[in-house]
Amino acid sequence: MIQNIGVPGLILILIIALVIFGPSKLPDIGRAFGRTLSEFKSATKGLISDDINEEVKQPELTAIEKKKDKSIVS
Repeated sequence: MIQNIGVPGLILILIIALVIFGPSKLPDIGRAFGRTLSEFKSATKGLISDDINEEVKQPELTAIEKKKDKSIVS
C-alpha cells in the first residue's frame, strides 16, 4: 500500500502536515516518529532473534536428552 504512494503523494502529505502542524512542530514530530520506528525495529529484531535462538537450541536439547537416555539405559 505504501509503495503505491509515489513522490506526488508524499509531497501532498508533507504539505498537509505542514498546514496542520506548522513549521515549528514538524521537526519534533519527525524526531518522535523516528524514535518510535527505531524502538519498534529493535523490539521486533529482539523477538525474531529470540525465536531463532529457540529454534536452533531445540534440536540440540533433544539430541542431548537422547544421549542421556541412552547412557542411562546402558
